Amino acid sequence: MLPRAAKSAFFLVARPAMWINGLRYRHFRSPRSGVVKVHLGPGQSNYLDGWINVDANMFTARCDVWSDLRNKLPFRASSVDAFYSHHVIEHLPNLGFHLHELYRCLKPGGVFRIGGPNGDSAIKKFIQGDIEWFDDFPRRWQSVGGRFDNFILCRNEHLTILTLSFLSELTSIAGFKIIKPVLPATETQFPHFFDSAVLSREWERTPECPHTLLIEGQKPQ
Repeated sequence: MLPRAAKSAFFLVARPAMWINGLRYRHFRSPRSGVVKVHLGPGQSNYLDGWINVDANMFTARCDVWSDLRNKLPFRASSVDAFYSHHVIEHLPNLGFHLHELYRCLKPGGVFRIGGPNGDSAIKKFIQGDIEWFDDFPRRWQSVGGRFDNFILCRNEHLTILTLSFLSELTSIAGFKIIKPVLPATETQFPHFFDSAVLSREWERTPECPHTLLIEGQKPQ
């Protein structure tokens, strides 16, 4: 994991260029027709074939569009059929703005599937004192409190605690009307978009108390 100072320096230097690149893509290159599926934040190893993969890291990540996800998304209004992101939204400083951007870009009836660290599960396991549920990354704490800090804050890389009630409220404010949690992770309301290529990446070692909070939603027709 890169030090936070190094990431901050990168975004400080590269953000204007990413903003310009995203603006150019939105106006001149983003798809105008056909089925458009967008994967936000593929990173180094989660590139999805058949999707438009958008990432801020153009050096080690594999992406089709270089753009800062904190800015306006590089797509026209009502042009995207489906958005997918996995363990990305917890890193964004303004989650409400990001969800409004998903809504803006989706076609009427368009769908999203997003997931991140499950705050509801973490709080439950912290209260139970179940240290084994938590990982020892990014620091090898021996206390359940230290492991809880790892999970929730991840050395201050995570900027939002994701709980179902909070995500439901934010997505409702953004305009989405159909919002459902995904249990188990291998299920979906929209299999024509989120097929095995997507679902195979979302395994849970404790499905009865999942580490990832997944929700799906749809923009009204």
